[in-house]
Amino acid sequence: MKNNNYFNPTEFKDIKEIIYNSAYKFNEKTAFVIKHKQGKEINYENISYRRLLEDINRLGTAFFDMGLKGKRIAIIGKNRYEWVLAHLANLLGGIVSVPLDKDLQIDELENSLIRSKVDAIVFDEKLLERIEIIKEKNNTNIKEFICMSELEGYKNVRGLEEKGKELIQKGNKEYIDFEIDENIMNILLFTSGTTSKSKAVMLSQRNVASNVYALQCVEDIRDTDTNIAFLPFHHIFGSTCLLLMIACGVKTVFPDGLRYIKENLKEYKVTVFVGVPVLTEAMYKAIMKEVEKQGKTKLIETATKISNFLLKLHIDIRRKLFKQVLEALGGELRLVISGGAPSDPVSLKGFNSLGVTTLQGYGLSETAPVIAAETYKVRRTGSVGIPMINDEIEVVNKDEDGIGEIRVKGPNVMLGYYEMPELTNEVLKDGWFYTGDLGYFDKDGVLFLTGRSKNMIVLKNGKKVFPEEAEMIINRLDLVSESMVYGMPCKDDENDVKLSVKVVYDKETIEEKYKDKTREELDKILWEQIKEINTTFPRYKHIQNLITTDEELIKTTTKKVKRQEEMKKLNVIK
Repeated sequence: MKNNNYFNPTEFKDIKEIIYNSAYKFNEKTAFVIKHKQGKEINYENISYRRLLEDINRLGTAFFDMGLKGKRIAIIGKNRYEWVLAHLANLLGGIVSVPLDKDLQIDELENSLIRSKVDAIVFDEKLLERIEIIKEKNNTNIKEFICMSELEGYKNVRGLEEKGKELIQKGNKEYIDFEIDENIMNILLFTSGTTSKSKAVMLSQRNVASNVYALQCVEDIRDTDTNIAFLPFHHIFGSTCLLLMIACGVKTVFPDGLRYIKENLKEYKVTVFVGVPVLTEAMYKAIMKEVEKQGKTKLIETATKISNFLLKLHIDIRRKLFKQVLEALGGELRLVISGGAPSDPVSLKGFNSLGVTTLQGYGLSETAPVIAAETYKVRRTGSVGIPMINDEIEVVNKDEDGIGEIRVKGPNVMLGYYEMPELTNEVLKDGWFYTGDLGYFDKDGVLFLTGRSKNMIVLKNGKKVFPEEAEMIINRLDLVSESMVYGMPCKDDENDVKLSVKVVYDKETIEEKYKDKTREELDKILWEQIKEINTTFPRYKHIQNLITTDEELIKTTTKKVKRQEEMKKLNVIK
């Protein structure tokens, strides 16, 4: 399929050019909204694109004045305006930015700070206890501890901005005039580490800027949109999307937390939502539960058939027809982009049927991150779309079904893993990055993922099973919150495995629909449902064993299950 450039954005060589262009182009338009709470009183502060650039330059000037020019600064905390400022102040001054996961425990956090050799850290005040322990242990190279809010005994972001403002007024232009080398490491990013020790990915400004451009070429992001920054910024999908929204002149707001997502969508009249499948699927499941509660399931099904028929005649009445349902999402949501893992086609189709364009993309930290995506013109249920405009993708070492490893070449491919030359050489060969993901292209050049090579279960007869395939279907069951399919070693044949599934029960559904059932009865109902699912698969893919729990599966902050950790808990591996 020809990779069309549907929109015509300007291509920028680095992130500094993106920020300056948006400050000029969108000027007094709102870039960010900050919510201030004092007791029951709530105020909203609008940050314009012009002010965003001023704030960045002030903070960056203060960083240079502190001797941090050419150094490394870590950032840790929830998504908030000060996080954005610190990250962009690093990038516009060529300081290496090291975004860290706020959920890291002391040992992991300290290890990341030591490995990345940072000179300073900007932190959220809620992490003070961990920061003080690290400060006291003094095992890192950190000289400056900077809080995102005012905190006694610490420098803070707003205070440094004021200092930078004074310096600029006195004629200090060293930071503002700094010239970016877009080809060297400017971001050091730790991967989630779902299967092994986290790797530090080295990214350049060219890597990220090229991906922002590629996304603008194919996705319908408008300067009238309001985006909610739900994906954690320490994850490359979150921080690249942050820059994408800035490049497009979008207003970005910050969520109050997972529990308040529906309220926040209404509060800010959000039009664009970028998330990971577990979140978009949960949102869709919640909507359908509400529909079921109101006894409108059949009505919605009939209305969907009518609207889908009319769509074929180019008559779109979806948003009018499902106005009440869409009100649960704030009434304005028009675009959902899902990435990070394959999404369940049922939720994707469901959102699209309601009139919310829902697109799936695919990428990795190592590719800054997106290498393929559905577009508003190219959509195929279950696929991850077509290669980005500046990427070349191939499927190599194919099996008899045409499934092989996905490799990619393009300007967004990382520089390598920091201080891990052997690992770098394993995945980077002749300019190609070998993803470790398995998939295939259909006849039209649309890419489909089948699973992760490390997750693939190989049976004694040589047949291959991708756990994600079964998990997606099992997760649709109303009793199921989440699941993990794995191979349990057979007692009578150590060279073979028995396909098993661990299921986390959905407590809300049990409370609403199965309150009078014992655990034994619930397990029996679920097992019958899984046996029914088995009939839709070839015999070698049948689930033969079920384990149930109320305890959430161990996951990364981007909601990927840590399979190795779970299998250790199950005594499947040591």
